[in-house]
Amino acid sequence: MAKTIEGSAGAPKTPSIDPDEVAKFSAMAADWWDPKGKFRPLHRFNPVRLKFIRETAERHFGLAPGRVKPLDGLKILDIGCGGGLVCEPVARLGASVTGVDASEANIKTALTHAREQGLEIDYRAGTAEGLLDAGEGPFDLVLNLEVVEHVADPHQFLMDSSRLVRPGGLMIVATLNRTAKALATAVVGAEYVLRWLPPGTHDWSKFLAPEDVIAPLREAGMVPEAPVGVSFAPLSGAWKLSEDTSVNYMVVATRPQA
Repeated sequence: MAKTIEGSAGAPKTPSIDPDEVAKFSAMAADWWDPKGKFRPLHRFNPVRLKFIRETAERHFGLAPGRVKPLDGLKILDIGCGGGLVCEPVARLGASVTGVDASEANIKTALTHAREQGLEIDYRAGTAEGLLDAGEGPFDLVLNLEVVEHVADPHQFLMDSSRLVRPGGLMIVATLNRTAKALATAVVGAEYVLRWLPPGTHDWSKFLAPEDVIAPLREAGMVPEAPVGVSFAPLSGAWKLSEDTSVNYMVVATRPQA
């Protein structure tokens, strides 16, 4: 959901949760993980992007598909991880996962839920820039999902995020296109008509056209692929990959081997 990342505020840290806070953050975790609650759009969106992440990683890293834990051995960073809706299933697929979010409340929520599920995920409150300042990484795969449209400087953010990708590694960026169709559907329709999201979640002026994502990735030495659209099918109520990039789309970028 909406996050504003203004820049580095030091090395991201794992916040402690004292016993008095457990109930509060368990309740917040229940909210994040309720598929019929206010995060329902993310739950409905998750299957298509998780399948895309898994299949992209399998193909790029030569991993055998069909295994119980196909991402075993991969070191993955999820920037702007929120309550952990991507971190947890990726961890269950075998990856070593680090989740970073500028909101400490989100991180405490994600940490509480992961512990309840018996999952070991390295959650940090902070920013991508903070990871760089601390000399963290690099990672095999950096996930940059629905966050770049919320940051103060998208161009610099994408360049900084790219520096966290190891040679031979990948980044997957998912965001919203700056088109009239996106304004009508992702803002007016989703927020004010259907009420899928709280009004004001998105600022259409901060949406990015594919070239606005691809240019800084190239500048950072990454090799981006053509964007892949993600479209909503009203009859089935499901999301699917498509050639239509006019609203939601994803870009895969590789850092060449040194």
